[in-house]
Amino acid sequence: MEWLQTFLLDHYYILVPVLWIIGYALKQTPKVADWKIIWILLIVAIILGVFAYGFTFEVVTNGIIATGVAVLGHQMAKQTINFRQK
Repeated sequence: MEWLQTFLLDHYYILVPVLWIIGYALKQTPKVADWKIIWILLIVAIILGVFAYGFTFEVVTNGIIATGVAVLGHQMAKQTINFRQK
């Protein structure tokens, strides 16, 4: 967790579970293709950051990192569960 703190600002930690919830909701929506979900999450993360902290390079990069952490965390959990079921 310490390595994550060097890249992601503290106030972006809450964004990761928010992106998980949004991603789950999008996954349940039949009209949203799976490949679009990550791009939607990325846009949402950047927009939320811009509204909260203004438009800066740091806000954009932290939105990208938060999206990456959310997607990576989801995939790690999903793949671990699938592996254990086999």
